[in-house]
Amino acid sequence: MTREQKVSTLIQYLKQENQGYASIPDPIDEGEQRRLLRSLMNVRYPGHASAEYEKLQDELLQEEAEEKGIVTCNDIPVIEQEYPCSEIKNSDRISLWRGDITRLGVDAIVNAANKTLLGCMKPLHNCVDNAIHTYAGVQLRQACFELILEQGYEEPVGMAKITPAYNLPSAFVIHTVGPKIGNQVTPIDEDLLIKSYLSVLALAEKNKIESIAIPCISTGDFNFPKQKAAEIAIKTVKSFIDHSEIVKKVIFNVFDD
Repeated sequence: MTREQKVSTLIQYLKQENQGYASIPDPIDEGEQRRLLRSLMNVRYPGHASAEYEKLQDELLQEEAEEKGIVTCNDIPVIEQEYPCSEIKNSDRISLWRGDITRLGVDAIVNAANKTLLGCMKPLHNCVDNAIHTYAGVQLRQACFELILEQGYEEPVGMAKITPAYNLPSAFVIHTVGPKIGNQVTPIDEDLLIKSYLSVLALAEKNKIESIAIPCISTGDFNFPKQKAAEIAIKTVKSFIDHSEIVKKVIFNVFDD
């Protein structure tokens, strides 16, 4: 089955799940077909998909991951290599990388999630939550749904949960909910952002995760000022790994300059 046939078949599966989608026309253009598939995946509510859907979806997503190119820890210089005069302790364990977090073949990537943990449900939205759920596959939303169902309440700000990464090149996804900023950042907001990073790192250590990539938590739609968020991220991570023998590599994954 060709890539185009796989995409078309997956679209039909998702349209059959919801009769309201029957009137959506099937695009002719291959790129538009892939965008429609992503949109349908984005808005799909939790629920087990058929074995046939998951098999075909997994084949497609794994092919796309290989095509995009998987980036490993060894491909990303550590701070010590980029800045030999750096006085940062453990600078050989910290990296900075600008790129697509869904390409990283590390032990775990971090998702800047919302309180439901169900992923961004805005079709084609350009956020890390949307990308991670899109390229992990529909199994990730179901796994997060089951965690929240078992917990009995939405995920509190500053806490974290771990799931398999499914079709991503990483082994795990750690989901954390950062603070959402109103008119200005408060000391409570700063403490909650620190708590998010610490919750992620503590969960990584508990699960023997040696390499982890962390995006800029709360700096997108949650409006935490980037400069202050960066200072908090670096200080918190540095302090943690100074006392951790398990977490050996932390990659700060940034979206823009």
